[in-house]
Amino acid sequence: MSDIMSCMPFEQLLNWVRTEHDEKGTVFGVHSPYVADQGKAQTIFGRKLETPIGPAAGPNSQLAQNIAASYYAGSRFFELKTVQIMDGAELAACVNKPCILAEDECYNCEWSTELYVPQAQDEYIKAWFLLAFIAKEYGLGSTEGYQFNISVGYDLKGIKSEKIDTFINNMMNAEQTDAFKTCREVLLAHAGEFQNVTKEDIEAISPLICNSATISTLHGCPPQEIESIATYLLTEKKINTFIKCNPTLLGYEFARETMDQMGYDYVAFGRFHFDDDLQYADAVPMLQRLMKLSGEQNLEFGVKITNTFPVDVKANELPSEEMYMSGKSLYPLSLSVAAKLSRDFDGKLRIAYSGGADAFNIEKIVGTGIWPVTVATTILKPGGYQRLKQMAEGLDAMGVKPFEGIDVNALNRLAEEAIQDPHHVKPAKLPVSRKSKERVPLLDCYTAPCEDACPIHQEITTYVRLAGEGKYEEALKVILNKNALPFITGTICAHGCQSHCNRNFYETPVQIRDTKLECAQKAFDTVIGSVAPTGSCGKKAAVVGGGPSGMAAAYYLARAGADVTIYEKRDKLGGVVSAIIPDFRIDDSVIDKDVSLLRKLGVKILTNTEAPSVAELKKEYDGVVLAVGAYKRGELKLEGGEALNALAFLEDFNAKQGKVDLGKNVVVIGGGNTAMDTARAAKRCDGVEHVYLVYRRTKRYMPADEHELLLAIEDGVEFRELLAPVKLEGGNLVCKVTRLGERDASGRAGVVETDETLSIPADTVIAAVGEKVPTDYYEANGLNVDDRGRVKVSSTLESSVEGVYVVGDGLFGPSLVVKGMGEAMTAAEAIAGVPVTGDLSTPADAEAIYQKKGILAEPGCGKEADRCLGCSTVCENCVDVCPNRANISVKVPGMEKAQVIHVDYMCNECGNCKVFCPYASAPYLDKFTLFAGEKDMADSKNDGFAVLNREELECRVRFLGTEYTWKKGQETKVPEELQKLIEAVCADYSYML
Repeated sequence: MSDIMSCMPFEQLLNWVRTEHDEKGTVFGVHSPYVADQGKAQTIFGRKLETPIGPAAGPNSQLAQNIAASYYAGSRFFELKTVQIMDGAELAACVNKPCILAEDECYNCEWSTELYVPQAQDEYIKAWFLLAFIAKEYGLGSTEGYQFNISVGYDLKGIKSEKIDTFINNMMNAEQTDAFKTCREVLLAHAGEFQNVTKEDIEAISPLICNSATISTLHGCPPQEIESIATYLLTEKKINTFIKCNPTLLGYEFARETMDQMGYDYVAFGRFHFDDDLQYADAVPMLQRLMKLSGEQNLEFGVKITNTFPVDVKANELPSEEMYMSGKSLYPLSLSVAAKLSRDFDGKLRIAYSGGADAFNIEKIVGTGIWPVTVATTILKPGGYQRLKQMAEGLDAMGVKPFEGIDVNALNRLAEEAIQDPHHVKPAKLPVSRKSKERVPLLDCYTAPCEDACPIHQEITTYVRLAGEGKYEEALKVILNKNALPFITGTICAHGCQSHCNRNFYETPVQIRDTKLECAQKAFDTVIGSVAPTGSCGKKAAVVGGGPSGMAAAYYLARAGADVTIYEKRDKLGGVVSAIIPDFRIDDSVIDKDVSLLRKLGVKILTNTEAPSVAELKKEYDGVVLAVGAYKRGELKLEGGEALNALAFLEDFNAKQGKVDLGKNVVVIGGGNTAMDTARAAKRCDGVEHVYLVYRRTKRYMPADEHELLLAIEDGVEFRELLAPVKLEGGNLVCKVTRLGERDASGRAGVVETDETLSIPADTVIAAVGEKVPTDYYEANGLNVDDRGRVKVSSTLESSVEGVYVVGDGLFGPSLVVKGMGEAMTAAEAIAGVPVTGDLSTPADAEAIYQKKGILAEPGCGKEADRCLGCSTVCENCVDVCPNRANISVKVPGMEKAQVIHVDYMCNECGNCKVFCPYASAPYLDKFTLFAGEKDMADSKNDGFAVLNREELECRVRFLGTEYTWKKGQETKVPEELQKLIEAVCADYSYML
């Protein structure tokens, strides 16, 4: 496989657009077109512009198909990918791959076009004609309603070279270029086939492609060089000119302080860029001179805010020493540069913008008078180009005003708000990896990350959709299929499903836990009447321990038809959820709802009852589940005293309804969810004035869920970060001050102790340091344990004693409620000998899912079901995010789901699809691949095929690393489903060949 892209002939591009549009209703995978209101077009550079947005110079404006997809979705202003004197193979050798990481804020290590400059020129001319055709043929706008803007760099010598000079001249007037002539000839040859495009329309396509340029310079370019380039373009080339400015104009201190304040303290950058780049004091007079010069030339001049921001590679983010930051973290810096310049120019300096713009802020940006606006990061995320439609339609609704100057006050307010904008502030906790551990399959790769991440694999997309339709009873029945504790999990589940939700790449995850609880609350009274065993396994089982894991085991066994008895030593079921988790989070009335499900299934519940020994239980029961919890409480010994155990305190807090005497100052040691519960409970105790939470790292590296951490902050818990407890002395907790060390490959920072100490007032110290499994109990009952005291179990969680299974916190230590439920399901199935759940998932309407893609919407904007992307029906993240459209969704006759193939010749190995694939895979390496020919196939290790003879359906196929020459009808080792895929490509997607 090569990272060198191939450019398609215009004839193929035109055929691709026409066939895909007419047969599939899409254009280069974009499903929903933007239709411009030509009456709202504005004017810039003396030309019409239907909407002032489009792709920034970068991966989305490099190839003709990228530009066409962007137009179809809503772009009308195209900043073409930068050209410079270094190009083609020479430049490709300098760009390490993968080169894009857009998971949250975006980083890249690529610069200008990877094509040769003449190739780039031809791609832009082909795109110019494609857009004219698409606009008129499909009624999306005027053939004069869009503009191309060339981006040139990086020094005057290079720009004046014959290569770049020819490029500029041809882009200003392409009439004599071979590409222009060919495109016109191809369109004219097919003119009789078009519905709306006429011969006259084709002949009227203007060769005057560009009359504006953006100057892109490398960091460190001297001001004299920048001014000389602008002067040359204005006076010699007579082209409207914008200078791309760098965020370094703000100065190191401002940038560092802003990044730290917004949670990007881990982003490393040095002072040298700020010292070497254009200085603000030099920029202002230079821009003043150029404004005057442009006026004398009757041309427009302005600045483009901003270039990307160079930062250091610290955790192997990309295969480079330095990378360029953009997106959500660049937004506040870019706006600050714009605001600063607008103040000093009294709003008279025209500003074009790029730096973290998206559907949430585009109207605010344009509303200040800043336009055009180009984007990159937002359309590199799931939804891809389709995100442009929401932006364009939002601007239509707002109404874009002609440029009469920048609203300085509005821009200042926007820059100030940006620093606290939740869409741009880094979350308190770094995002978890949303990838599964599985490799992407060649076929049927659609998967819902929320369901994969759930230990009991609930049919989340199904019940969320049913809830959105108001079918709460049906939704609750789907939930109860796999979830034994809908009220407990609907209230306090750590919801790892939401951490993996695809909407995290848009804004905020679907509120899955809240939806589950809503279903339980609205449908419980009706549905409980229908709760009954679904099987008849005939087994008899005992469950020791009535906590969540034990309750779940009893539920699954009883549903399978087992005769189940729970032994619980406390006076009620619920375990730590009832006894330990504070009542202000969940009380017994909620737990009782889940207990009533067990009673309805006929489970015998023995409370206040110590279970007999395992040996005694085995005499009476076919299977025994030990769900005894991790009840051996941990201790933290300090010099001068001992800390109170957190679970002991929480149990006391619940038993006494919060009336616990702790003194005025309480210190909680720990950073997990138990520590957060402890600190929040302590804040509610009478007489407590301060609760300090001590942890040796910062909040970002605490193991607590972000939701729990934020609740503690809201409750007024005072975090004391970077402290390691040492001793109790004179009513104080003495701690050593620590600092964060280097981050490891996972992004977690190390800890380095210093010699400095700090004392915190402490009437009571409570330690949330983890609990231990009951090794003594296991050994006393004859169960083998490992060298850490944990019981040894098989894959079914059966212990060394036949028929005895171990689940929950008592297995490996404190964990999540839902994880214990997953273990309970495994053990119950082993005892019952039959499946204890069924499959109630149903597919969503695929077309409805496509219409949701690319639409940003926070919770509360409508039903959560309207935000769910139905990933188990339609995933296609890799299709969405590929700038070059190299991952294609193919509908195969006889197969339920569309299949994704990778097109080798369209790929430059940027790696963006790898970032967003929910599998531990890179689609550009791991999906079934279409090769342009045998030579390309030989250069790759991908499984895939090259078509040798389309008419006779003869192909060279590689499957599992072995190559075959396959012809339809011949016996082969190539699986039938892959044969169908190849046939579909040849028959229905021949425009790709």
